[in-house]
Amino acid sequence: MAACFVYFLATVSLLFVEGSPVFKPNNETTPVVLWHGMGDSCCNPLSMGSIKRLIEQQIPGVYVLSLMIGKNVIEDTENGFFMEVNEQVAMACEKLAKDPRLQGGYNAMGFSQGAQFLRAVAQRCPNPPMKTLISVGGQHQGVYGFPRCPGETSKICDFIREALNAGAYRDWIQKHLVQAEYWHDPLNEDLYKEHSLFLADINQERVVNETYKKNLQQLEKFVMVKFLNDSVVDPVDTEWFGFLKMGQAKETETLQESVIYKEDRLGLAAMDKAGKLVFLKTKGDHLQFTREWFIENLLPFLRS
Repeated sequence: MAACFVYFLATVSLLFVEGSPVFKPNNETTPVVLWHGMGDSCCNPLSMGSIKRLIEQQIPGVYVLSLMIGKNVIEDTENGFFMEVNEQVAMACEKLAKDPRLQGGYNAMGFSQGAQFLRAVAQRCPNPPMKTLISVGGQHQGVYGFPRCPGETSKICDFIREALNAGAYRDWIQKHLVQAEYWHDPLNEDLYKEHSLFLADINQERVVNETYKKNLQQLEKFVMVKFLNDSVVDPVDTEWFGFLKMGQAKETETLQESVIYKEDRLGLAAMDKAGKLVFLKTKGDHLQFTREWFIENLLPFLRS
């Protein structure tokens, strides 16, 4: 979540390899779309730029688009904190629809909050079609905690904590603070369902939008990566679509134990039975993985 940028810079520097291949269109490769996490940007050479370059080197000829939400890198970073998520998703959908190299379909990989944003793209914008979605530390049932963000002296983190404590479901906070839009309070479920601008909608927790459900089920694979030593995301079960049991804030439940799954409000139960859900885990902290782990575990899903 919020500390992703600090951890990500420390981690993906391990992936950095000198030299970039010249792009050569290859009709046999599926394009890849990336969406960064909070505090990061599309094009930082030590984070998303390094991931983009690694994929290009491992899959010669592949087209990789790292989404920029805004007119420049600075806006892209700031929008990860302050632009309403629904607007960000709409902007991403417009970019994808206008890109001629994506029209035959693409694979998507989202990091931290970028993962649930890309899932919203899959549900709301089926054209061009998303084939595989890889969620790397995404918070699909939201969060109920804001630890290590990305350092206790960060003014932005202090502001976010104060705003969330003041009332995550107040309209002005929902509209102007990204993290409030996936804040999920198990002690105030009714308030969450009524006022959540983003997460309650894409998780079908008010009404079931059959179009969302149908679109998500078009995915060939939905891969979710959990970081077993995650000190940033709370609860970590959300990375596998689990969460806290409602009415308390200690015990968690798996996706399979949740109402979303039992009522199949998103089609995840059907996808699970069809073998479309993939649950991966690694021992690292939030977004910490090695180059070798990435190549062995995630690249196979991008080669298809």
